Amino acid sequence: MPAPSTPAETPPDQSAEGKKPMSNLAQRVIFGVIGAVLLLGSVWYSAWTFALFFAFVQAQMLREFYRMMQKAGYKPAALLGVCLSLVLFAGIFFLNDKAHYHIPLLPDSASDPSALDHEAGLNVVQAAKHAVTILGLLLPVILILREMYSWPRQNKDLTPFANVGVALLGLLYVSLPMSLLNVVAFNGNGAYDYRRIFALLFLVWCSDIGAYAAGKTFGRHKLAPKISPGKTWEGAVGGFLLTLAMGWALGFFLLPELSLTYRLVAAGIVAVFGPLGDLAESMLKRSVGVKDSGRIMPGHGGLLDRFDAFLFILPVLALAQLLWG
Repeated sequence: MPAPSTPAETPPDQSAEGKKPMSNLAQRVIFGVIGAVLLLGSVWYSAWTFALFFAFVQAQMLREFYRMMQKAGYKPAALLGVCLSLVLFAGIFFLNDKAHYHIPLLPDSASDPSALDHEAGLNVVQAAKHAVTILGLLLPVILILREMYSWPRQNKDLTPFANVGVALLGLLYVSLPMSLLNVVAFNGNGAYDYRRIFALLFLVWCSDIGAYAAGKTFGRHKLAPKISPGKTWEGAVGGFLLTLAMGWALGFFLLPELSLTYRLVAAGIVAVFGPLGDLAESMLKRSVGVKDSGRIMPGHGGLLDRFDAFLFILPVLALAQLLWG
């Protein structure tokens, strides 16, 4: 005798209303477009929107780093680290935003209103210098004092200096490089130039697109199989060549005042150090056993996943910009 029929169960990929949940591809497209609009709009609108957007990005990236370290058993001072990170970002921002806070020639008359603007500008720059200097000198002391205050209430595993080391590592690995974006964003006169950030983004995207396309088409030899099995030497070459092509093209539609030599040097820095930054973050995730650094962007992972290339690019690019003048 056949068994009585039972109502068909709702497939696991459907909700109670019979609607399928959003696919991973749809999530990637929708949230990718939203993220790109926020990114490009913030960079284009003003120096302040640029600063607010990337201060948030930096803080979230550092939070994701600390959460991964917590999975590894450490207990870094996450809240304190994020606050110190924002002070560092703001300090470097004000040091470079000289066009709004500094008048090159001191007015002759002390009664001239512009003299007050000049003095106020100097005060802002001096305050930023003092904040960055004090933070750099007292940072280890601040973090150690925090461990002393919480001992042994939060540190049940008794690893205070390991916690301090992880907190410092987050600031050096994430916060300092992202703060150097302020060096790249301002020209030699201290004026904010959104085109420089657009150019950096285009170079990074070309590096990723070229590496993906060449790797899928020609990829045979693994670049770092134990860290990121999908990356190949052929992909690295493809990304390098497309990034150099973009560096050459930037002189025609975005930054004609920059010499071809400097544009190609900047493109080479992005093409070499961008993949290294991506590999470093892959190694970090593998070491703590996570797939994504966070879930702030469905389908894309965390912000540390999205901006990992910047962490190796920006220190070298900022140094090149300072040396180039």
